[in-house]
Amino acid sequence: MSAILENETASPASDAATTFEPVVRLHPDDDVVIARQQLVAGTSLDTGLAVRGLVPAGHKLAVRAIEAGAPVRRYGQIIGFATRAIVPGEHVHTHNLSIGTFERDYAFGTEARPGATVLPRAQFMGIVRADGRVGTRNYIGILTSVNCSATAARAIADHFRRDLNPHALADYPNVDGVVALTHGQGCAVDGEGEGLEMLRRTLAGYARHPNFAAVLIVGLGCETNQIDGLLEGQGLTRGAALRTMTIQATGGTARTVAAGIDQVGAMLPDANRVEREAVDASHLVVGLQCGGSDGYSGISANPALGAAVDRLVAHGGTAILSETPEIYGAEHLLTRRAVSPEVGQKLIERIRWWEAYCVRMNASLDNNPSTGNKAGGLTTILEKSLGAVAKGGTTNVVDVYRYAEPVDAHGLVFMDTPGYDPVSATGQVAGGANLICFTTGRGSAYGCAPAPSLKLGTNTALWERQQEDIDLNCGAVIDGTRTIEALGEEIFRLMLMVASGQQSKSELHGYGQNEFVPWQLGAIT
Repeated sequence: MSAILENETASPASDAATTFEPVVRLHPDDDVVIARQQLVAGTSLDTGLAVRGLVPAGHKLAVRAIEAGAPVRRYGQIIGFATRAIVPGEHVHTHNLSIGTFERDYAFGTEARPGATVLPRAQFMGIVRADGRVGTRNYIGILTSVNCSATAARAIADHFRRDLNPHALADYPNVDGVVALTHGQGCAVDGEGEGLEMLRRTLAGYARHPNFAAVLIVGLGCETNQIDGLLEGQGLTRGAALRTMTIQATGGTARTVAAGIDQVGAMLPDANRVEREAVDASHLVVGLQCGGSDGYSGISANPALGAAVDRLVAHGGTAILSETPEIYGAEHLLTRRAVSPEVGQKLIERIRWWEAYCVRMNASLDNNPSTGNKAGGLTTILEKSLGAVAKGGTTNVVDVYRYAEPVDAHGLVFMDTPGYDPVSATGQVAGGANLICFTTGRGSAYGCAPAPSLKLGTNTALWERQQEDIDLNCGAVIDGTRTIEALGEEIFRLMLMVASGQQSKSELHGYGQNEFVPWQLGAIT
């Protein structure tokens, strides 16, 4: 997928900003090209193709006649089937293209290759914890066992907000903040079921996350998700850096808030005794996300992030590709890069789980792309998936994990998550991601405490409109002024800088607490 550099540019890259073909051709076998700008009826392209009707920027137009029922290809892969005959130059979108079933050749491991290794490894300034794990931030976290304790937890954290109480952390400059990560679960569920087990696995992943110097867990007292059961089941032990309380045992909300403030106050001196030190990039674990995608995502930001991932892996680091419904239809490109048939089969098992899940829920995997995705030019989940997997670069897939499982492998891994970004990233951070890289074409506003989140825009129009939310413009690829490889190197260097403490745009805006959304499974009774 990193080969999507091929386009119908008539002039060198240095001239491309002013003289380039207004479409991009991604693969010689493609039935469509992508509009770099809005095209109007009658526009004649250098290929001799005449545009029929209005084609918005980022959308597709046919380069050849396509019969009704015939497959339509982009990236050299099937993205759907024509629902009626399509003539050359015609806009190709939801009115004439739909998802369909077809066989994929998984060819487990046939494209796995020995990876490049770079020595000496790149370094960043990390926070080394007592157990040897490395953080990129230094927060105190307040977690909740149940929705009922969310208000108290937020009140405790609010006491330490620098914008509300500038003096609360004045003596603790090495502490990035106190954040409350609340949720809507924890009760009225099967005490032995998969849903509660997944919630506990997620909470435990955050409780032991290296970006937290210490954690306070606040409960109500009578919930299904008892704190003792959470700790025992997940191998967590109370101590100076992991404290717990319940509203009922403490004597009510006001007393709980006051006691919680005291508990955090007691944690702050130790949390402040950290110093960043040089560590190599093997300690960087990056969660890969794309949200608010458009027709450019698979051309610019996603492959540029993939090029950065190839560099990260070569330096010993780890990248987590996720969003299982958003690799559906492109999973065969990943199974071919699996290091073993067993790893490839683990991925297919997750695909089959999602197919069965959608049948049970009377849903369709093609409910994705979203309304915004479609407005940006993406028509089917097959098309979106082919662009989404480009975030994973070209390296081998070394393992597959369930949601929120601890990631212990180095290299490119896959974690099974939903496509909804807050839920997906929550699982990645629970698995150990200490940085998130998030591509967007429509302008998603997102952050992910305690892990910083880098936003990569897919097009220059978005960058010009929403620079305050976007860390890097990858639209230069579409404009013809930058290459994917050059942007991949820049993204990799930006990863290292943000991991070293440079704040991302979402951190400057205070995003992160509201984006903690554990995946909810099972019946609520």
